[in-house]
Amino acid sequence: MHRIRCFAVGGFKINGLPRVGKGPMTSKEVSDTSNEASLPKPTRAGRIETCTGLIRQATKCLKNNDKQCVIRLIEELIKNQCHDGRLIGKEVADNARNVIYRLWRITNDEARCEVLTLFKSLGVSRNWISVTLKVGGRLSDLLRRCGIEIEGRVTRNKIIENIESLMVRELSWSEKMMCRALLQFIGIDIDGFEKHGIDACAWLHAETSISYFIGIIASDIADCVIKAKRYEYVKVSLNTTESISAVMFLKILTDIGKPSISIVWGNGTPRRREKTNVAIQYFVFVKKEEWRWLSIEELIKYIKALGSEDVPKLIAGIIDGDGSIRYDFKKSTLNISISACYNCKKRILLDAVQEALGKLGIKSHIYEDEEHNAAVLEVYGKNAIKLLRLITKYLHHPIKWLRAELILVFYDGKINYDTFVELYNQTKYGDSNNDPKRYHGLETLAQAAPQTHTHGNKNHQPHKKELNNWCRRRDLNPGPPGYEPYAGLSPQGAPARLSYPGV
Repeated sequence: MHRIRCFAVGGFKINGLPRVGKGPMTSKEVSDTSNEASLPKPTRAGRIETCTGLIRQATKCLKNNDKQCVIRLIEELIKNQCHDGRLIGKEVADNARNVIYRLWRITNDEARCEVLTLFKSLGVSRNWISVTLKVGGRLSDLLRRCGIEIEGRVTRNKIIENIESLMVRELSWSEKMMCRALLQFIGIDIDGFEKHGIDACAWLHAETSISYFIGIIASDIADCVIKAKRYEYVKVSLNTTESISAVMFLKILTDIGKPSISIVWGNGTPRRREKTNVAIQYFVFVKKEEWRWLSIEELIKYIKALGSEDVPKLIAGIIDGDGSIRYDFKKSTLNISISACYNCKKRILLDAVQEALGKLGIKSHIYEDEEHNAAVLEVYGKNAIKLLRLITKYLHHPIKWLRAELILVFYDGKINYDTFVELYNQTKYGDSNNDPKRYHGLETLAQAAPQTHTHGNKNHQPHKKELNNWCRRRDLNPGPPGYEPYAGLSPQGAPARLSYPGV
């Protein structure tokens, strides 16, 4: 038996001499081989120098009208990523695009097809081609004329649409299925309600009118101005940690656009080690000039101008946001309340709502607690029953709608007291984090799978087009009779200040 000699040279362990070759490599040889295997990546400065030189050569070829020379150099520019402003800097990338555009302007159709073919072979995106050549929507026609197919980049929205369409096609997803999954998750006995003639998912077909949406804006929607390069946008968002709102808010926002979703920790920080609840934010972006509701004065003017037929829709929106429907078993009476902070601008909304309720002949009272910075508008007794009959068909909040319908069925004598108590208790919120109605918004999304882009049949929302026009075009919807959107504005467009207590 031969003993194998082991050599340790240059950090490598080699079992004996090789049968072919020079033997073990020296440290220098190992280093040289390593350098050959992984060439150093060009630095930004080096890439800029290369790109600048190519642009200079291409410009010279353009002056000499040597188009083939320019095309060869364009290929080198793209291969060296001179067209990507993120890697090379905006100035150099713009110069590269300018060379390409100058060539495009002086070429005939045949040469243009050659350029487009080059772009396809180099994997350049449709959007970049469209912007660089300044052809906009005509790019598809140009590609078709040249017999070229360049796939557009698959957007996130398109991916979501495909997934949701697959759910409908393969899993028979429907809004009814979503509703039942939601209610079962939060502990609602759907069969128990349906046994007494209450369709637990009827809230899916609630009308989304302009007045309802104004109620949501006044109570729950957050909006802030985002500055972009050329425009200012308003980020319109709804935030929640609750299971029910996680589905309802998404459905509401689909009336003004395709909402995006953001998942953050409940205290607004991304720090996982802090034990807190997960919050869900749905948001859409609207151009600032198309969103008039940044000013609370605009909301007040709209509410004051509402006719009696639209007031219930407004109240339903506000209750879905910051209101409550509660039956007081000790006093055997119904209480409907809308809350606001005392020492803030939102307080004045309660006065406007109280005035609007007066148009329906409904009496209400406002209670203020300055110490706890709280103000509450309350309607109770017979007035509450009258109001409930007017607003129930407009409620979108599943639990509030279910509770409202249950109370009306009880008041109409269709169920006995024991049944009422049993079903009503299912709509109550628990105090602990273990209650599936609270702090389980993210889990609800996984269970109910509400859709964001292909959200069921919108035929039950006859005001959607009107709502979109309202949000986007002031001139198309002047508002209810008596509503003057520009009244009280200064020449600079600043709203006249309204006075209210606490501010």
